[in-house]
Amino acid sequence: MKLRKQIFDVVDRDRKGMRWSRIYDWYMLAMIVASIVPLMFVDDYPIFRILETVSVIAFVLDYAGRWFTSDMLLGKGRLSFLIYPFTPMAVIDLLSILPGLNLISSQFKLLRLTRLLKIVRVLKIFRYSDKVAVFMKVMHRERHVLLSVLMVALFYIFITALVMFNAEPHVNPETGVATFRSFFDALYWSTVTLTTVGYGDLCPVTDVGRVVSMLSSLFGVAIIALPSGVITAGYMDELRRWKESGEDPNRE
Repeated sequence: MKLRKQIFDVVDRDRKGMRWSRIYDWYMLAMIVASIVPLMFVDDYPIFRILETVSVIAFVLDYAGRWFTSDMLLGKGRLSFLIYPFTPMAVIDLLSILPGLNLISSQFKLLRLTRLLKIVRVLKIFRYSDKVAVFMKVMHRERHVLLSVLMVALFYIFITALVMFNAEPHVNPETGVATFRSFFDALYWSTVTLTTVGYGDLCPVTDVGRVVSMLSSLFGVAIIALPSGVITAGYMDELRRWKESGEDPNRE
């Protein structure tokens, strides 16, 4: 029981300022970075296989340690050992380990998505970064407001795309080049316009379409400003509350 408690204190960082817990966090962060470095290169070097082997072993031991002490984390007795593998972070941990299966057998390389699964390892940083944990708590607490803004944005994207798709000719009469060949093109244009990105690969050629573009760009400024203000205010409040209470932001 004492050993399990020590493992729990280290891997789950339930006490702020524990030396070994902080060392463990930095070690795991280093393993995460090392595991995604090969994704930044086209060529496959021998050192990458070593990095993959070391990082996967670290991920497996971390997953085992957390599962071994999941009853202390979830507080549901033996039922915790059944619940834990289905928790969000446990699923991310498992997906982070799966790409390492090609170390056991090359046949797993038939599933070429193993390289893409390695990107999931970046999400593990959420567990080891205090600031990211604070940000995620803010997102969770303000989820109703942010969801409302998202629904307004999606509704406006759909409406403007619908107007643009029916107002614009499918072929530019001046150049003969296709404009909006499908409704998905209109949705794509509406999204990049609302966010004021405006790549320019799709653009209206009629006066009606240009008026819609101007309105969409102006509306996009307001849409982007709303969640930015909510998140900034919530983040500052949460950071202030965390510093005053001295609690770990990773725990409720």
